[in-house]
Amino acid sequence: MTAHPLIPRSVLFGNPDRMSPALSPCGRFLAYLAPDARGVLNVHAGPWEGREFRPVTADAGRGVRAFAWSGDGRVLLYAQDRDGDENTRLYAADPAGAAPARDLTPYDGVQARIVAIDPRCPDRVLIGLNLRDRARHDAYRLDPATGKLDLAARDEGFTRWVADDRMRVRGAVRAADDGSAVLLVRADEDAPWRELHRVGAEDAPALRPFGFTTGGRHLLLLSSLGSDTARLLRVDTVTGDSEVLYEDPRYDVEGVGTHPVTGRAQFVLVRRERNDIEVLDPSLAADFEALRAAARGDVTVLGRDRADRHWLVQHNTDDGPAGYRVLRRETGRTVFLFSHLPALDAHGLARVEPFSFRARDGLRVHGYLTFPPAGSVPPAPSGTGHRRLPAVLCVHGGPWTRDLWGFRSEAQWLANRGYLCIQVNFRGSTGYGKRFTNAGDREWGGRMQDDLQDAVRHTVALGHTDPGRVAVYGGSYGGYAALVGAAFTPDDYRCAVAVAAPSSLITFIESVPATWGPMAAMLRRRVGSPETERDFLWSRSPLSAADRIRIPLLIGQGARDPRVRSEESERLVAALRRNGVPHEYLLFPDEGHGFVRPRNRLAFYAAVERFLAQHLGGRYEET
Repeated sequence: MTAHPLIPRSVLFGNPDRMSPALSPCGRFLAYLAPDARGVLNVHAGPWEGREFRPVTADAGRGVRAFAWSGDGRVLLYAQDRDGDENTRLYAADPAGAAPARDLTPYDGVQARIVAIDPRCPDRVLIGLNLRDRARHDAYRLDPATGKLDLAARDEGFTRWVADDRMRVRGAVRAADDGSAVLLVRADEDAPWRELHRVGAEDAPALRPFGFTTGGRHLLLLSSLGSDTARLLRVDTVTGDSEVLYEDPRYDVEGVGTHPVTGRAQFVLVRRERNDIEVLDPSLAADFEALRAAARGDVTVLGRDRADRHWLVQHNTDDGPAGYRVLRRETGRTVFLFSHLPALDAHGLARVEPFSFRARDGLRVHGYLTFPPAGSVPPAPSGTGHRRLPAVLCVHGGPWTRDLWGFRSEAQWLANRGYLCIQVNFRGSTGYGKRFTNAGDREWGGRMQDDLQDAVRHTVALGHTDPGRVAVYGGSYGGYAALVGAAFTPDDYRCAVAVAAPSSLITFIESVPATWGPMAAMLRRRVGSPETERDFLWSRSPLSAADRIRIPLLIGQGARDPRVRSEESERLVAALRRNGVPHEYLLFPDEGHGFVRPRNRLAFYAAVERFLAQHLGGRYEET
């Protein structure tokens, strides 16, 4: 059998060709991220029909990672920190590239956040700034043309702001230390706050106000109150009456598409095994039929112009690059723009298969399997189906998020190197209703870890996985899970890879950044309190069982990470060194929580690839 060619790491983990496109409010222009001549990601912009794009930002460091058009389309806004310290400043770039970017928030040690951009109020942007108190982000209206700031609301322990179509802050969510939360509204910025929607701790994670309809009387709201799953509600802010616009009995509503002028809900996103769009407004049925016919894959509407004549959409598949198109609604035809990584077209990619299993306590758990394409591993004996493969258990971060179907560089990389990639949406993951998410409370290193073990054992029982050649791999929470596997159940894994991984839950929770604000109380409730449960947290900390680690470890860390500080990794590395455990420690001095610079990403993945090949026997790119 001819060996399946190796996909170069530079293709999978270098810069994309183009990514994150955004349509201007007038519908004539497009902006996207792409590497400049130096290989640094910067914003490019131009008329999408003429395809005359040029770089309009000139960042020379970590690159621009996200941006947005202002409501009037006159500037492009982006936030940038320094080497991952998360003290972001907000910049305004000229879409024509005729002038250098302007720093709109020139404050040292302050974090700027974009809260709302709305074409219904085109000359203002709502931002959050922790100028007054590093733990509180007050809301300001910003004029991007002049940089003038106008205080819109003071942070009184709020976790979310909601602006109406006039960019007035008229909604806010306040969280309590007991985990409950309340949605507050007011008639105007001079009026007092009053309660509109209160939820207990079990429903607070799903509470998400989406926005006001035009005129400001009704508020679109995601809430699981009275249901296991998050439903889309329309709430009358005067009477408090609510109407359920959409619900699914098993999965949360996770996104809402609204009309650009009226603000009314027209479709919702429900992430089941794949990303499903459910149309609420019958007038859009033909549009989505046209989009589904235009290309295979799951459809995501990325933006609409103010006249609602053009939609920017993405088609996402599992075995190819994401493709971007513009839908002309008048004709029902789409115009292909580009894919995010055309170089992938030259390589055969793997399919991603949803799977599920019963955990040891009976809970149904879902995930995804990515098998190596034919030629990436030696053939199985005749008639035996899938060969028992070396496997990498890839644990997502968060943990309050989930893995999704579609193209993922890491899954394709692992499959191409000959490994079965196992992704598990363990309890605590989101999208499957509140009972499933809340089942992860106080289960870091407990039943959340059991779900990961049970997933591997399920694939072993199916004949897919070689139980003697399994690695556990992850970043952030996933890195913590990798360390837990190495420390508490080392017999289950041949080796482990952990990035930005807390080794002590005590010091991790005690050192959360001030900018997290109410998140600190949430961690204490859902994970444990260092003040009252120190022994419990220590028992769930990999550092407490460092002497039991005997499998090889590769640890990656950003020196400027404000979330999981380098001391977390260094204390564990010191223990490994004392105990003579084989390990590699990669410390990147110019990175934060995750590796952004291409040279650092490529160095990290090259080291991981060698490490996995050494211990699991997969393929390795020599260059």
